[in-house]
Amino acid sequence: MRPMLIETESTPNPATLKFLPGRAVMETGTRDFASPEEAEASPLASALFSLGDVTGVFFGRDFVSVTIAPGAEWADAKPDVLGIVMDHFLADVPLFNAASAGFSVPAEDEGFADDPADADIIDQIKELIETRVRPAVANDGGDIIYRGFDKGNVYLKMQGACAGCPSSTATLKNGIESLLKHYVPEVTAVHAV
Repeated sequence: MRPMLIETESTPNPATLKFLPGRAVMETGTRDFASPEEAEASPLASALFSLGDVTGVFFGRDFVSVTIAPGAEWADAKPDVLGIVMDHFLADVPLFNAASAGFSVPAEDEGFADDPADADIIDQIKELIETRVRPAVANDGGDIIYRGFDKGNVYLKMQGACAGCPSSTATLKNGIESLLKHYVPEVTAVHAV
């Protein structure tokens, strides 16, 4: 068995670290776990939550982001998280239990019904999020999902390191809102849901 090196990267959220196993984690989509109950769909996520200080797990294309509780220290948690991630990928076991869905698909009931008259605007917004925003936030260990557009307001869901990050409001307002307003003049504001 060859040794495995798992790289770690800090994120803008001090409570979240990115773990890069050097191989694909998710072939398509992403998956966000915000509780031990949600994590039951994945042996890896369940094992991470079992540590006690873990409050969030996020699977991206080539990384796993782990968020720890306020007051917990990465100096204490990192060796345990690294061990669980390494064991999982060395064992080459499936990321998900057989009956669970592997990636997040925005459910209609989580956002709201977009007005069909806004279809062209919404397509532009989604394209910008897909090509410009999601790759950038994936570098920071998170994801942003489109949730809706209504009367100039864009609603986005923050996941992984982006959820609860101290700089997420600045990213949303100064980065994403500025980008969308520049390319899509109909956008007046961006909100996290």
